[in-house]
Amino acid sequence: MGWSVRAFERADTDAVIELWIEAGLTRPWNDPRLDIDRKLRVQPELFLVATDTEGQTVVGSVMAGYDGHRGWIYYLATAASHRGEGVARGLVAEAERLLRELGCPKVQLMVREGNEGVLGFYDALGYERFAVSNTGKRLITDA
Repeated sequence: MGWSVRAFERADTDAVIELWIEAGLTRPWNDPRLDIDRKLRVQPELFLVATDTEGQTVVGSVMAGYDGHRGWIYYLATAASHRGEGVARGLVAEAERLLRELGCPKVQLMVREGNEGVLGFYDALGYERFAVSNTGKRLITDA
């Protein structure tokens, strides 16, 4: 295994944002720096990165959260240079482990419509697809 998982550190910010951009996870209406700042205020131990063997280069990320009812997974990304090495699986497994330690009984996530490759990845991990509609309301505008 040419990588390891650890908690996010503030010094990882630029590398994580670059990873998210590479993976196509950023959106114009979400400022990734603000998303990171917000996560560091709430359950920062559930924000994980994967780094190369030297621990110098961020090659993956995942954010998780637990609201007392269910866990959520966000911002799962793997650097193109490390895809196919189990980085995403390892990050999800560690996020699930940490959520279980908090007593979290179930975990969910959202995948943008049409992203069949990602849905297939989660299918392989035992996640179930649900027929639901998501709704949302922005309380704070980032941009």
